[in-house]
Amino acid sequence: MLGWSINLFRIRGIQLAVHFSFVLWLAFAADQGWRDGGLAGLIWGVATLLVFFTCVVLHELGHSFTAMHFGVGVRRILLMPIGGMAEFDSIPRQPSRELLITLAGPAVNFVIAAVLFLFVGVPQGWPLGDFDYDANLAGFVQLLLSWNLLMGCFNLLPVFPMDGGRIFRALLATRLSYLRATFWAATVGKVLAAIAALIALLVFHRYLTAVLFAFIYLAGEAEYRAVKRRELEDAQWREMALRFHLPPRDEPPVLAP
Repeated sequence: MLGWSINLFRIRGIQLAVHFSFVLWLAFAADQGWRDGGLAGLIWGVATLLVFFTCVVLHELGHSFTAMHFGVGVRRILLMPIGGMAEFDSIPRQPSRELLITLAGPAVNFVIAAVLFLFVGVPQGWPLGDFDYDANLAGFVQLLLSWNLLMGCFNLLPVFPMDGGRIFRALLATRLSYLRATFWAATVGKVLAAIAALIALLVFHRYLTAVLFAFIYLAGEAEYRAVKRRELEDAQWREMALRFHLPPRDEPPVLAP
């Protein structure tokens, strides 16, 4: 299903693409905007969504440029309604490098929020009191500031394969094998994702959030299985290489949210 996408343009050789479902999400935002405010509402709804996903792209570029600094190839960045995903040729097995690559994404969001704060600050009473965003440019920038803070903090949740889960995996990898570290990061992530999905569904009735955590649950299990399969294949390949002196093979792409 990840292949159902539309290529847009390249950024430093990285293909930017949108999943077909993102187009449906854009159409939904346009329809809701039209219903709420006619042409002006349509333009506002579409522009708001595009600005938000521009921040998502910058988040993924933070991961991607840091990975490229360490010699990791980045095939594309795929945008979906639930966020973005960078496809790496591989993930460095050095925990320190994985930590830096992972932290670079949320760091971009926090830098954006800090820059915006210098210009507009935050609404009075934010974040715990009663506050509202003004219906003007300053209010929109404050909303964008809040989005970036939320995006940065949300991605640091220790739910593998989100950024926080990858940080957890990198820390475990300083003590455990890469496969074992992935197993524990994925296991903890699945438990937390299941709890979060149930809370979102039963307590807050946030169905889209519940679907998001369900997707994260499945993605964590899929990546663990891929790492496990890769470890077994590498062991077999090393054995064959020792026998027949075969050259090392290329690695498949790795997805990084």
